[in-house]
Amino acid sequence: MENLEQVFNQIVKDYSERLYWHVRRMVGSHEDADDLLQDIFLKIWTALPSFRGEAQLYTWVWRIATNETLNWLRRERVRAALRFQSIDAELERRILADPYFNGTDAQRELFKALSRLPEKQRQVFVMRWWDELPYEEISAITGTSVGALKASYHIAQEKLKLNLSQAEVSK
Repeated sequence: MENLEQVFNQIVKDYSERLYWHVRRMVGSHEDADDLLQDIFLKIWTALPSFRGEAQLYTWVWRIATNETLNWLRRERVRAALRFQSIDAELERRILADPYFNGTDAQRELFKALSRLPEKQRQVFVMRWWDELPYEEISAITGTSVGALKASYHIAQEKLKLNLSQAEVSK
């Protein structure tokens, strides 16, 4: 058990910041990312005894974080629908209201545009652009083919360009 705690503590130490930013870019707000990160580490702690090393630890941790984040986004989508709201509008509202956001207006617009992407496109864009993961690693994390990931990334880029240009025009 002590060895398991040491491994877990090392995972927290090695991955906390990178996982936080991975999740934050997917959900938009600090508070949601912070809460979700706690759930992710709880899930990692619970699953750690069953980790057999068939995947790299990094890939395994990222897969848990990504799946938990996507599950959270799906739950939020349902909650928004039950309130007759758009999840995109809700995520955008959270980005605008986030007191911890300290980026530029351009970064805020990028986060808003990112929140409008479908989950899979947002996921691929975040992992490729910000996390700088190669398509092969994203494929191992998501279980999606490299070709499909490249297509999703390209579509996400085009949608982001369009959203950002429309935001610029509306100013």
